[in-house]
Amino acid sequence: AFAQAAAPDGPLTDDCEGTDGEKNCDAVPDPEMSEDDLFALVSYVMLIAPPEPAALNAQTTHGRDLFNELGCPGCHTPRLNGPRGALPVYSDLLLHDMGPGLADGISAGLATGTEFRTQPLWGVGVVAPYLHDGRAQTLKEAILLHGGEAQSGRDAAALLSEPDMQDLVAFLESLGGMSQYTQGLLPPDAPVPPVGDLGGPRRELSSGEQEDFIAGRRVFDTDFGLKDGVGSPRFNGDSCRGCHFDPVIGGAGSLGVNAIRHGIINSEGHFVPPSVGTILHRQTSLMGQCNAPQVSTNVYELRQTPHVFGLGLVDAIDESVIVANADPDDTSPPDGISGRVSYVSGGRVGRLGWKAQVPSIAEFIRDAVSAELGMTLPWVEDATFGVLFDTDDVDDPEFSLNDAALLQHYLSLLAPPPRLPGSAQNPAVQHGETLFAEVGCAACHMSLQGADGPVPLYSDLLLHEILPENATGIEDASAGMRELRTTPLWGLSQTGPYLHDGSAETLSEAIAGHFGEGAASANAFSALDEEAKEALLAFLESL
Repeated sequence: AFAQAAAPDGPLTDDCEGTDGEKNCDAVPDPEMSEDDLFALVSYVMLIAPPEPAALNAQTTHGRDLFNELGCPGCHTPRLNGPRGALPVYSDLLLHDMGPGLADGISAGLATGTEFRTQPLWGVGVVAPYLHDGRAQTLKEAILLHGGEAQSGRDAAALLSEPDMQDLVAFLESLGGMSQYTQGLLPPDAPVPPVGDLGGPRRELSSGEQEDFIAGRRVFDTDFGLKDGVGSPRFNGDSCRGCHFDPVIGGAGSLGVNAIRHGIINSEGHFVPPSVGTILHRQTSLMGQCNAPQVSTNVYELRQTPHVFGLGLVDAIDESVIVANADPDDTSPPDGISGRVSYVSGGRVGRLGWKAQVPSIAEFIRDAVSAELGMTLPWVEDATFGVLFDTDDVDDPEFSLNDAALLQHYLSLLAPPPRLPGSAQNPAVQHGETLFAEVGCAACHMSLQGADGPVPLYSDLLLHEILPENATGIEDASAGMRELRTTPLWGLSQTGPYLHDGSAETLSEAIAGHFGEGAASANAFSALDEEAKEALLAFLESL
C-alpha cells in the first residue's frame, strides 16, 4: 500500500532509488504483497484468541499474592480496558528502563538502549525462552534477570524460598496456555502417523520400538536452551525441528532457515576454509555480539535444509552399491557424467549432506548436534564428528548418548516419502517417467539396492560437477567447489524450494539450474514440447 501511494502511476521499478520503505532491490515489481493478502494476514492476527487463564487453586492464589507483594503489577498491570471490556494482559504496554544488565544499546523510536515494553504475561508459560533476547530459559531465570525499574522487585524475589518461587511461577503459568505446553512444536500426546505416511514409521513397530520412536521424535522436536549448552558459542538453531519441519516434523526447511557456508579463494584460486570452519553460524550465545565472517572471506553459499524421511533406508545401502555406480573418469560409458564417490575420514563412503560429507545417521546426528546446535557430545570410538568440549558454563558433555541413540532410532525408522496416490496408474506420470530416462536424468537420479530391496530415492549418492564452470563454492570432505551429491528426489513435491541453495522455487527452475554434468539433461528438457514437459514434471511431483 505504501509503495502504491508512492507510485500512483504503476508499480515501482527496481532501480533501488528512493527513500527507505518505498522500494527494495530485487527483481519483483513493487508492491509485492497484494491488498487482499495483507487484509487476510491482518485479519488473522487480529482475530487470534487470547490465552484462557486457568482457575486459581491454593498454590496459584498464593503465587498471585506474592506477585502483588513483589510489586510486579506496577508494570505488569493485570487488566487494561479495551473496547469490549477488561483484558487480562498483565502489561501496561509502556516503556521501562530495565537497567544495564539487559541493555542492548539499540534505540528504536522513543525507546533508549535500556528501555523495553512491558512484556504481556498472558500465555507466558508456553512461550519460552524469555526476555527480549531469549537468554532466560525459565520464568525463574527471567524474573531474576530483571533490573533497572524492576530491581527492587527482583531483589525481593531472589529472597523467596524455593517453594514460594515455585508458587509464583505456577501463578504465571496459570495465565493461559499450559494445557498445550510441550518442549517443542508437537501438541501434547501427538499421535504417530500411520505406517508409510510422512512423519510415520516405515514399518510396523513393536510396543517398545513405538515408545522409542516417540521418545526420539520428542528429542528431535525439543527446544534446547542456553542452560542446556546450546551455542559453543556459535549455533544455527535450538532444535532439530527448527530447521526440519515442512510439511511435517522431519521435513525440509524454508529459505528463512538456510544455513550459510563461507570460505576463501586465495590468490592462486585455491579454496581455504576460514579459521572457524566453513559454517557462518546465524546465532551466538554471547549476548550483544554477532558472528562476523573472517575478513578475507570472499565466497558465500546458502545451504537449503533437506528432509530426513527415509534416512534409515539410505543408511542401510551397502557401500559397494554406491561405489559400483562411480565413473570418475567418464569411461563407462563416456557420456559426460562422471560420478565420484565422496570418501570421508577413515576411508568411509559419504552418503548424507549436500556434499555427501557424512557417512551415516549416527555421524549425521553428531555433526548436527555440534555444528548446528553447538552442543558437546560424549566421546564414541571411531566417531569422526562431534565436539567433546567447549568453553561455556555448562558441564560437558551437554547432549547425552541416550538422546543421540533415541534420535538415531527415530531417524532410522522414519518412512520415506510416499508416492502420490494413484500416480503409478496415471498415463501422464508414466509418460513422464519414460521421458525422465530419455533426457538423461536417470543417469544420476536412480534407485539403489538396499538391504531389503530397491530403495527408490532417485539418487546415486555420488558427487557430480553440477555448478556453472565459473562458480565458486565450498569444498567439504573430498567434494570440490563445483561438486554436489545427487539430490534424492523422493518427497520432491512437498519439500521446495530446490537446489542446494534454495534458489529454485519451481521444479522447472531446478532443472534449468543444472550445469556441468547436468547441462545436457537440462537442455534436453528445455527442448521438449509443453505437453512433454508437463508429463515429466507430473512424474517428479508424484514422487
